[in-house]
Formats: sequence, C-alpha cells, structure tokens
Amino acid sequence: MSLESLAALIGFAFVMSISPGPGNFLLLTSGANFGFARSIPLVLGISFGFLSMVFAIGLGLGAVLESYPLIGKLLRLACAAYVLWLAWKISQSRSLGKAGAEQLETPFSFIQAASLQLLNPKAWTVALIVTVAYLAPEAGVGQLLVLIAIFAAVNIPSISIWALSGHGLRRVLAKERRIAAFNVAMAILLVVSMIPALLSLSQ
Repeated sequence: MSLESLAALIGFAFVMSISPGPGNFLLLTSGANFGFARSIPLVLGISFGFLSMVFAIGLGLGAVLESYPLIGKLLRLACAAYVLWLAWKISQSRSLGKAGAEQLETPFSFIQAASLQLLNPKAWTVALIVTVAYLAPEAGVGQLLVLIAIFAAVNIPSISIWALSGHGLRRVLAKERRIAAFNVAMAILLVVSMIPALLSLSQ
C-alpha cells in the first residue's frame, strides 16, 4: 500500500469511525451512565463486530449480499427492531448506573456490541466501501489483515471519544435527574439514526 493510499485509508477510517451512528450513540449513553472504564467492553465489541464484517466481506461475503439483496433487507429489518428495543430500554433509564427498576442495570456487553454492528446498516456500508476502495481484487488474506489492523488502530481510539465524552458529562447529568432527559434524547437519536435503513426497506 502506497503512502497516499495509507493516508487516504486513515482519513476515511477516522471520519467513518467518529461520525454519528447507532454504535457511537450507545457509547455516549454508556459513558454517561456507567463511566468510561465500564464502557470498554462496548468499545471493543463495536470495533470487533465491524472488523469481523470487513474480514467476511473481504473473503467474499460482499458478493453474496449483492447476489441476494433480500438478505440485506432482512438484516436492516432486524437492525431496526433491535435498535428500537435498545432505544426503549435507554429511554426508561432514570439514574446513573445503579441497581433498580428504572435504569440501565448493567453496561452493554462485548457480545451485545458486536451483535449490534452485525445488524448496523452504517457498518455494513462502510465495510463494503473500505474493502472495495482500499483492497486490490487480487489481495490475499495477509493484505486483508493488514487493512483490518490499520482500520482498528484508528477506529478504537476514535469511537472511544464518544464514551469519554459521555463520561465527562456524568457530573453534570447526575444533578436534578438530568440523566433521564439525556437518555430520552439518546433514545431519540438512536431511532433517528435508523431512518435511512427503514426507508431503504421500501426500495
């Protein structure tokens, strides 16, 4: 990979990783409700889930999705249902990471985060773009792994910024039950982030 291609890949990885989406809204929510340390499994799960998709597409899954568009529609539908459930759960939270009936009882797990990415239309789109744009058609598994390693080096610190931002808000949100309004706002943003996926179901 040339220096120009490497710089372009790093820039693309940063912009795609830092931009808003279901995963990053969850990281912001988790950071605010549980702090950064307890959100690390969510950070790693989101990154692992996405990079697993890049690996699968690089091995040929992208061609399968193009040949069978119904699979993509079913994935988007499953993603919409899952995100709506998460949004409802988040909107009901009324305090900062304490045991009780009206809050998120535990942080999102590594498995939950990875699963979300597998149903995340933004993640699928980025995974398809990065493999087509930055991986030569004749590239082997070794080059694919190098691509994934470079993307991971940018992706993990970039998405961590969302969890750190949420952590920074904890002191402010702890006052006057502001966390309740914050969680409702995050739930709404999660739902809004799914609108493109829902609209594409009718196409």
